Amino acid sequence: MATTGNKNINAKLVLLGDVGAGKSSLVLRFVKGQFVEFQESTIGAAFFSQTVAVNDATVKFEIWDTAGQERYHSLAPMYYRGAAAAIIVYDITNQVSS
Repeated sequence: MATTGNKNINAKLVLLGDVGAGKSSLVLRFVKGQFVEFQESTIGAAFFSQTVAVNDATVKFEIWDTAGQERYHSLAPMYYRGAAAAIIVYDITNQVSS
């Protein structure tokens, strides 16, 4: 996370979790205000950005939505390296996703 004198903050954020847990749905809702009931699976990772005013600062989130499929797990460290925060997403109706 980087801060400059004019209170602009860049924060890398990653979403991690099992396939179908809802990572992409959360990101699309936050960034675009959209909800798609049947979202295609993410391949590798998807990148989004969103700027939010917080008190007297501006936070620019650089959001990496990682794929949940097992075959992409080896790529995950590349996406979360240098992240300020990670959101772990799981499906409360599917015990295997936690």
